[in-house]
Amino acid sequence: MAQVVAPRVTRQTVGAIADGAFKVLLAAVYIAGAAPLGRLLGTPAWLMVVSGVALLIGGGIEIGYTRSRSMRTYTQLMIAYDSGWVLAALAGLLMAWQGSSAGGEVWMGYQTAAPIMFAALLVAAAPMQMTSDTQRDTSD
Repeated sequence: MAQVVAPRVTRQTVGAIADGAFKVLLAAVYIAGAAPLGRLLGTPAWLMVVSGVALLIGGGIEIGYTRSRSMRTYTQLMIAYDSGWVLAALAGLLMAWQGSSAGGEVWMGYQTAAPIMFAALLVAAAPMQMTSDTQRDTSD
């Protein structure tokens, strides 16, 4: 009888799934609260909705690929994404402190483009190599 051996779930895998789930949750908040959040951030409601859709797509792909992409790839992409997020937030804050009304748009613009780029790079990444621990045992 064939026996299936499931890959071990590591803390890194749980972290990648949690990161994707957070993006999906944030997407729901952006879409549901587009008008009030847009007013708070000084951005049009349509940008909030588009950003929410981008986060929903990115988070869904991130969750979907956890079993087929290496955690090294995930870690590198998450570091790049979060570093960009910090830089975009700082740029938005700096613009707001200088009296510009475009700070929220810069921040939300990043949150629109970055999840799509993350997802595209994840999809394009080489599939994880199967080891003897993750392959199916087909012996009877």
